[in-house]
Amino acid sequence: MMLSFLLLLSLAASHGSAVTTKLPASYAIWAADSAISRGQGDGLGSNGAPLVSYEHGEFQWALRLLYEKTGNRTYFDYIQQGVDRVVTQNGTVIGGYGFTTDYQLDPIRTGPTFLYLYGVTGQEKYKIAADQYRKQLETQPRTAQGQFWHKLRYPNQGWLDGIYMGDVFYAQYTHDFQAWNTSAWDDIQAQFTLMYRNTLQNATSPPGLLYHGYDYSHTAIWASPDRGHSPEVWDRALGWYMMALVDTLDIFPRSHPGHDTLLSILRDLAPRVRDAADATSGVWWLVITQPGRTGNYFESSGTAMFVYALLKGVRRGYLHNDGFVSAAKKAYGYMTKNWVIGDTNGTMNWLNTVQVGSLDGNGTFEYYISVPTDINDLKGLAAFTLSSIEYESV
Repeated sequence: MMLSFLLLLSLAASHGSAVTTKLPASYAIWAADSAISRGQGDGLGSNGAPLVSYEHGEFQWALRLLYEKTGNRTYFDYIQQGVDRVVTQNGTVIGGYGFTTDYQLDPIRTGPTFLYLYGVTGQEKYKIAADQYRKQLETQPRTAQGQFWHKLRYPNQGWLDGIYMGDVFYAQYTHDFQAWNTSAWDDIQAQFTLMYRNTLQNATSPPGLLYHGYDYSHTAIWASPDRGHSPEVWDRALGWYMMALVDTLDIFPRSHPGHDTLLSILRDLAPRVRDAADATSGVWWLVITQPGRTGNYFESSGTAMFVYALLKGVRRGYLHNDGFVSAAKKAYGYMTKNWVIGDTNGTMNWLNTVQVGSLDGNGTFEYYISVPTDINDLKGLAAFTLSSIEYESV
């Protein structure tokens, strides 16, 4: 469900003057600075207590790229401050993390930041913290095919989200400390491949995208008779997977056949994602399988993720520019015109990011559109920052 009409009117009325001001030199910097000014992604929850959050990990990835691009130490310091709130001096991860009871993949999204800080600072506590995540993967429950369960409480379920949450870290850790570990590289490849094969649409419209997840045991209420997949293509789940592909390809050794496997998946999916965009606006529907259906709407986090993945894929040479850049630019133009609203205090607000998407229920269209959207939801704002970094590099 989108922001209420009255709320949108209120935002437009209170910030309308800012919308018409001079465009920022960098939307990436504006987005990041705005989030920092609000204390978003700082390693704390809304109650002020330490919190391990995949949203923070996503935002930290964007801040790292901005730091490397601009040299602005503020971004590095913010990353380190946030991590130091959830990693103690002896390397223990706090803030709600406990893999032996939860076996969730979501918290592991902060792992790449631990590895980054260890590489830059050499502080052993970050390596010890990363070791805890790697230890979780050793005993993470799996399907009979070998797919990580998304969470312990979702037996035999693989979700697209989990590939971004767990496997980018898995690849980076292997690259940094176990580059010789062929079995680990094989396993990382298998995580992507199993998810792709078990969630791939067959002869449906739009063709060849990925359903949100699947239940290998076929016991979930939403599981299809053939492969146990969920009934709809949710834009952000597919966005997580696309971002995971382009980020992991940077890490995966080209000498391993898995690199070509991931590259092939990306090249299969990218044209289908491009073609699934709304023809007029250039952006993507919340439920991609139901374009134009009453209640459906253009969603901002998935759109930003697709823009990031397509632009990065072309820039890194993983994709030939078969209309991907023009499609991404069209979508980006819509994002900045419709989902970015300047505030009178100089910051920007970000609209139309759906709060959550889960397979805990029935996975229907009605469920996805019933979830509210948020202003400045970090899942979307971080993705917009990432897409802006790529857009400004074209």
